[in-house]
Amino acid sequence: MAPARSWREHPLRRITPWLFLLTPLALLITFTYVPVGNMIYYSFTDWDGVSPERNYTGLDNYRQLFTRPELFRVFFVSFYYLAASAVQIVIALYFATVLSFDLRFRNLFKGILFFPYLVNGVAIGFVFLYFFQDGGTLDALLAWFGAGGDHAWLGDPESANTSLAGVSVWRFTGLNFVLFLGAIQSVPGELYEAAQLDGASRWQQFRHIIAPSIRPVLSLSVILAISGSLAVFEIPYIMTGGATGTSTFVIQTVKLAFQFNKTGLASACAVVLLLIILVITWIQRRLVPDDKVDLV
Repeated sequence: MAPARSWREHPLRRITPWLFLLTPLALLITFTYVPVGNMIYYSFTDWDGVSPERNYTGLDNYRQLFTRPELFRVFFVSFYYLAASAVQIVIALYFATVLSFDLRFRNLFKGILFFPYLVNGVAIGFVFLYFFQDGGTLDALLAWFGAGGDHAWLGDPESANTSLAGVSVWRFTGLNFVLFLGAIQSVPGELYEAAQLDGASRWQQFRHIIAPSIRPVLSLSVILAISGSLAVFEIPYIMTGGATGTSTFVIQTVKLAFQFNKTGLASACAVVLLLIILVITWIQRRLVPDDKVDLV
């Protein structure tokens, strides 16, 4: 009689990890890769999003996208949000560094900084819509300092995009702040103690200890900032609907699909946006490789 095989030798042991991965892989394929595949397929058709007919048009949608200036011009609006992303990274890094040290009421300040990120984006849009309206909250505050008068903050492209970018700074600074704070607090405290014994200032501690340790997180924040500035939708759509030159590439794509029933062209826009984000991310990762930092 042959001896019984142990569980380590059982054939099912080899496939057990794949059984645990079956459900998440099925969900990932169903709700991520299949929709992306359909989007790529739609980009080569003239589908209107409603009728069952989908005529193959080849690269016509992509030709329209790159030959019609009004479709690609909206990318320039992203520069406002890219500049705002740089501002919010600097602000978040500053407060994360300051609040990582022993400071009175630092937990209160942490909550204040992170709170805007917890608020629903639609609610933020409506709140700041009243904040920036003519004779609204901002004009009332300026009147206290002798700068009275109604200003059309959302009335022309430059001031409107600047105002909307400022709202994004207020909302998303908390996210970068938490990322930076977590990375800074993971640094061993012995390094700070040794630096203080050597007479290192706060700036020297930041330059030689904090900055090298959070480089991977900083790289991630830059990637999120670039991709987020290209894919802005919620705040400008709620506050202006894309009027007065505030339409972003995503707002334009949504309007093409659901307002003008050009789902094929909108799918081409989405594919181009996805490729741009992937290329920028690849370039950024090549220029700033994610090297392992060992400070201990």
